[in-house]
Amino acid sequence: MEQRKVRWGILGCAGIAKRAVIPGTQQSETGVVAAIASRDESKAKQTAQELNIPIAYGSYEALLNDDSLDAIYIPLPNHLHKEWTIKAAEAGKHVLCEKPVGLNAAEAEEMKAACAKAGVKFAEAFMYRHHPRYAMIKEIIKSGEIGQIRGIHGAFTFNSANNPNNVRFHSFMGGGSLYDVGVYPISAARFILEQEPEAATVHAFFSPEHDDVDMMASGLLEFPNHVALTFDCGMWAAGRNVLEVLGTDGRIELPCAYVSRQNEEDHFFVTAKGERREVKVPYVNQYALQADDFGRSILNGTEPLFDGSDSILNMKVIDACLKSAKERVRVVL
Repeated sequence: MEQRKVRWGILGCAGIAKRAVIPGTQQSETGVVAAIASRDESKAKQTAQELNIPIAYGSYEALLNDDSLDAIYIPLPNHLHKEWTIKAAEAGKHVLCEKPVGLNAAEAEEMKAACAKAGVKFAEAFMYRHHPRYAMIKEIIKSGEIGQIRGIHGAFTFNSANNPNNVRFHSFMGGGSLYDVGVYPISAARFILEQEPEAATVHAFFSPEHDDVDMMASGLLEFPNHVALTFDCGMWAAGRNVLEVLGTDGRIELPCAYVSRQNEEDHFFVTAKGERREVKVPYVNQYALQADDFGRSILNGTEPLFDGSDSILNMKVIDACLKSAKERVRVVL
């Protein structure tokens, strides 16, 4: 007897959905992409045809009214995440929302509460956490091989500054590099350390050419036990996508820390006792793993690995980072 699969609806035709999340969900064990919606019906139909999605809707409301759908993935601009998460929950749909989950922690709390009230699952789409190499890295740290952690450094930068139509360059839409890519090293440090930061200090470049969003930010997060995350993120800089965990006796380096290389090994490096070794990890589609974690929580009535509580905590840190950058102050969390 064939196992029932989660029927997904995609709320919007964003690049991340078309390029990664939809193909990943289609490769998952637990889900099928059954429908997609856009406010432009022709765009929805074209995307559906390109990605072999059976149903295309010309409005978001029409997709939410489809009783055959179990879960909704939301890749809309950041300022629309709260509105459509709540509407999806009220329509009885489980919600996987693209990061950042909202514009601030208060929005994240509202979204979590709405989903809880409706009795549906709610999670934020941080795909990197589902990659098995992060569990491997945490085991290496716990083994003591690199000693006590002294610091973490993460960077996620790219250059799309010449694209005037980019939604990331509109303040009211929740644009800026902290929202778009700074969330990754911040989330990763919290995940690895299994602790919350105590204070944040961030310096940022708010570009007048890009509606005064932060096009580059560099920050320091103070964690307990004298450990810090230093990070930088940017949308007007050469590309980097790295993470380093520094210990008293060694270090761990991830050359492709958040967005992995498609169809290639997602290796990382461990240096300990003066020797550097490569840890090879066979390619996996982390978007498929993300869909399966969320899908199994629906099918089995369990909780996803990372629920809305984690999203609220991450947004509290982003709130502090933005406050620090705008006011040029150290913010205690």
